[in-house]
Amino acid sequence: MPTGRYDVIIIGSGAGGGTLAHALADTSAEILILERGDFLPQEPENWDPEAVWKHLRYRTTETWTNADGTAFRPYTHYCVGGNTKFWGSVLYRLRREDFGELEHVDGVSPAWPIDYETLEPYYERAERLYAVHGASEDDPTEPPRGPFPHPAVPHADTIARYLDQIREQGLHPTPLPLGLRGVGELNGCILCDTCNSFPCQRHAKSDADVCCVRPLQQRPNVTLWTRALARRLLTSPSGGRVEAVEVEHDGETRRVEAPLVVVSCGAVNSAALLLRSATERHPNGLANSSGLVGRRYMAHLSTMMAGHHPFRRNPTVFQKTVAINDFYLRGPDVGYPLGQIQSQGRTHGVMAQTVVPWVPLWFFNYWVARGLDWLAMTEDLPRAENRVTVDVDGRIQLHYQPTNRIAHDRLVREVKRMLRRLGLRFMYVHSHNSENTTHQCGTLCFGTDARDSVLNSYCRSHDVENLFVVDASFFPASGAVNPGLTIAAQALRVADHIKETELGVRSAKIR
Repeated sequence: MPTGRYDVIIIGSGAGGGTLAHALADTSAEILILERGDFLPQEPENWDPEAVWKHLRYRTTETWTNADGTAFRPYTHYCVGGNTKFWGSVLYRLRREDFGELEHVDGVSPAWPIDYETLEPYYERAERLYAVHGASEDDPTEPPRGPFPHPAVPHADTIARYLDQIREQGLHPTPLPLGLRGVGELNGCILCDTCNSFPCQRHAKSDADVCCVRPLQQRPNVTLWTRALARRLLTSPSGGRVEAVEVEHDGETRRVEAPLVVVSCGAVNSAALLLRSATERHPNGLANSSGLVGRRYMAHLSTMMAGHHPFRRNPTVFQKTVAINDFYLRGPDVGYPLGQIQSQGRTHGVMAQTVVPWVPLWFFNYWVARGLDWLAMTEDLPRAENRVTVDVDGRIQLHYQPTNRIAHDRLVREVKRMLRRLGLRFMYVHSHNSENTTHQCGTLCFGTDARDSVLNSYCRSHDVENLFVVDASFFPASGAVNPGLTIAAQALRVADHIKETELGVRSAKIR
């Protein structure tokens, strides 16, 4: 088996791994990034709804199984930049309250081992790195903060008129924080209608590929292997350290060694990798003395909604500019949080047809042209029985049932009420259920007690001293906003920690 040696191996190039690699690249450490996919091509199909949504051109072809053994194709993409290539560029900070214990109708959202103030300067750095546009005006949940790196993306005229009516309902719509590159500039973002779930043909979306990984290609100390699948982490005889990673690279099995290994495969795949790496010293999976590897899987309760008027065409091209946080911490007339409401990118007829394939495409094209698209999103709570496992062949099994349904149903009703008051009485509603793999998090949670967490507050394994995990696995609670910016901010924090504790580099003040 061919071998190689580096100072740091990072497995995965998404929001966690890509950001961490970018932050460590200014050291003298020899860094190897392992990415199981390849660079996505810039091609017309990037913006083709039929290619992306009907033919699933870029989605993985592998299948996982759900709790009853039924195979399904997850919403997961293996490529440089990972799933950030397909995110909708909403880069929210968690709210300050999300870091503490929060009472929900369906249970308690546990506290994080760090507070908002600990992560706040890294949020600032992450917003600069990912070119976030936004404004905190009128947001009832936004703690005091400095200005965004870039001004908010302006609302289209039709959206602005709707917002006046929404304010008349007593709500406080605010600009969505969006990671977009060069808005209005030559070769920059053109605010098109293929942002949500599409790769950007212009590389104008702030994803981990274009913001973090591609700028490293000229760095002599950074090596990127694409088409490199990490099969197992190989440990020392005592089991206390990772000695190497077993990798399938271009059809060849290789052993690569490093004194520091970072796993950033995404919450499901990171847990699966540790489970596949079981040894006599770690019979239930690597770093699993707590029994929590793979457990507490979370994925926001998300319902896509659209209100339609049969005779009122919506001419907006880019409508994803609005958030409503009035119900984030407390719903009307109830003492528990409901979640967040976001406007969404324009739905294309073929996208709706993938949900109801027997309805003619012309019908959906007519209706989506007259629709206003929204997302209702509620916090999913950690449950031990919601978990990732692997079978004897190493295949991923996802055992998941959403929590907090009462709150989410109430939030959906509030969105319907808002849309009816806008004169949009015909509704389209679609929810993810037990096969939801978007916004996945929580499978390797961090904490201060090794009996009740897998990682410490810097995402270092309690059990394996040179193993870090930096992706949404570390979330002990999901909050109710998109997780991407929090992953990137923690990656920057972990990078500073690694520089000081492992690489002997004293970090400058981070502000």
